Amino acid sequence: MAMFAWIMMGLALWHFAIFIPDRFWGGIVGAFLGALFGGALGGLALSGFTIPGESETHILQALEAVPGALIGMGLVYYEGVRRKTPALHL
Repeated sequence: MAMFAWIMMGLALWHFAIFIPDRFWGGIVGAFLGALFGGALGGLALSGFTIPGESETHILQALEAVPGALIGMGLVYYEGVRRKTPALHL
């Protein structure tokens, strides 16, 4: 259940990616993947690499994904700037 909370928190933070310039590696999909994987890995790392079950999951469990999701999106953004691949605007 905690993995679900971590992924949903990453998804929630991904929605704020529209407020910054689109220089993500892979565009908005890259930001999406960075937020989801970052949130899941960050929550997993902060919980000691164990996934708490339903009875051990509480509201603060979702907040453990915030640093990981932000770091994940930051890494994808940095890679996009480094590669200098602007997103395709149709």
